[in-house]
Amino acid sequence: MINTAYFSDLQRDDLSKEDRDVGEVCIANISPLERQKRLAFGSRQLIFTLIILGILIALHVNPLWRLPLLFMFWAAAVGYFQARDKT
Repeated sequence: MINTAYFSDLQRDDLSKEDRDVGEVCIANISPLERQKRLAFGSRQLIFTLIILGILIALHVNPLWRLPLLFMFWAAAVGYFQARDKT
């Protein structure tokens, strides 16, 4: 038995030149209110993490205890970039 796969024609020219010249439009998939919430979360998370980092440095705590702050900085960055990129 021979298995045959059929593919659509990749060289189709159904689109007119005008349709091909139109650029893609990026539509935000979150509302402006949700973007504000994510930006506020990112800002608060960054400030909170910086405060904790300052306390750890001021108390001369072992630098390895600062390593978990990476996840907090990461959460702040994700919130900020999601708001910035409208995703």
